Order: sequence, then C-alpha cells, then structure tokens
Amino acid sequence: MHPELFSIGPLTLRTYGLFVALGCLAGLATAIRLGKSKGLDSNRILDMGFIVILSGLIGSRLLYIIINLPDYIANPLNIFKIWEGGLVFSGGLVAVIIVVLIYARKYNYNLWTICDLWSPAASIGEGIGRIGCFFAGCCYGRSCDLPWAVTFTDPKTIAIPNIPLHPTQLYSFLSGMIIFAVLMIINSKRKYEGQVFLWFLILHSTARLFIEQFRGDSRGSVFNDTLTMTQLVALIILFAAVIMLFWRRSVLKK
Repeated sequence: MHPELFSIGPLTLRTYGLFVALGCLAGLATAIRLGKSKGLDSNRILDMGFIVILSGLIGSRLLYIIINLPDYIANPLNIFKIWEGGLVFSGGLVAVIIVVLIYARKYNYNLWTICDLWSPAASIGEGIGRIGCFFAGCCYGRSCDLPWAVTFTDPKTIAIPNIPLHPTQLYSFLSGMIIFAVLMIINSKRKYEGQVFLWFLILHSTARLFIEQFRGDSRGSVFNDTLTMTQLVALIILFAAVIMLFWRRSVLKK
C-alpha cells in the first residue's frame, strides 16, 4: 500500500499516523454529539477526550510492547516509533476503562453514562484507524488464496511483501463500523445506563476473537499456542461483560 503519503525535507506524513489522528477526531466528535444529548458540557468532554485518547494510545502501545518484548529489549529506542505501527486496541481499551473510572469518580459523573458515551466513539475511532494499519501494512494477515487477498508491494511496508494475505486490517475496519452502527441503534433505544457500553465490550471482544484467527504478525501466545495474548484479553473482557450484562438487568428489575 502506501505507508508514506509525502515528504517535505525531513518531515514525512505517514498514512498510519494520519488515519489514527482522523480516528481520534471522529471519536471525539461522536462523544461530543452524544454528550450534548445527555446534557453534558462539551468543554468537559473535550478535556476528557484528551485523557481518553492519550491513555488509549499508551495502553495500546504498552500491550504491543509486552507481546513483542524480546524485540524491544534488543532495540529499546523502537518503543517510541509509534508512527511505524504497533498498537493493540485491547490494551488501550483496558487503560481507557481504568482512566474513565478514575475520572468519573473525581468529577462525580455516573460511570455507566460516561462509558456509554465513549463506546460508539471508540468503535468509529478504531475503525478509521485500521485504514491506517492497512496502508502501513501493520496488523497484517496470514497468507491465503482468497479472491479478496491483498499483496503488499511497497518496499517500506510492515507486512510480508509480495504474498497474498488476509486483509485483516479491513476486517477490523468493517467490524468497527458495524459495531458503531449497532451501538448507535442501541443508544437510541437503550433501557438503562451501561447497556451501550456492555454491548460494545461483547461485540468488540467477539470480533477480536474471530479476526485474530487470520492475523499473521507476531501476536504472542499463551496456553501452548492455543490463544494469542489479544484473544486472551478479549476472552476475559467478553466473559466479564456478559456477566455484568445479566447482573445489570437483574438489579434494574428489582
């Protein structure tokens, strides 16, 4: 694909960074729109958005580094080369949940309301960011002979070049957009606070478990290569979300 859009002297605009930025902006715009419908101040959402985006990037990067720890021990300066790709959304999700919990308590917000607010924003943000992954070649898939297989030929691509691969980045993009649409529908018909958030966790984790089967990059593994690290995190989140969904329903029925 096209890892770099153009260069002006020492300045290079990388496609990955551009789409991650666009994803962040789309997520922030979505959160502001939903926040207004809930009577929340736009300036406070902007402040929260900066913290959410920063914590998401740090958490995503941290999990990626953990998964590929031997590579970063050998080349520690590569930790800071985020423009080359290397974010694991599940790590960012965990970090954001922790930060939102702290933020909600500090400013006396309803935690479920805030989580509902940022769930559709996270979906559309990740979806758009995956287009950047596609152009950069990171998060690439396994080799395949399917009609929609993609072959990366750019010499600067991160993907394995000149071999037809699963376009897992596009799978993630499509899942993100579908989840976003579903969450917006649930939001318009929600029966209780937290419903959007819990369904986000369920849908996103299910999608991750499925798409991970087709990934070809280094994912880390657990339980004798039965699961990747990302699948393990997704599985834990999925089980927790399902339990919380039933618990939330039972509490509200009393």
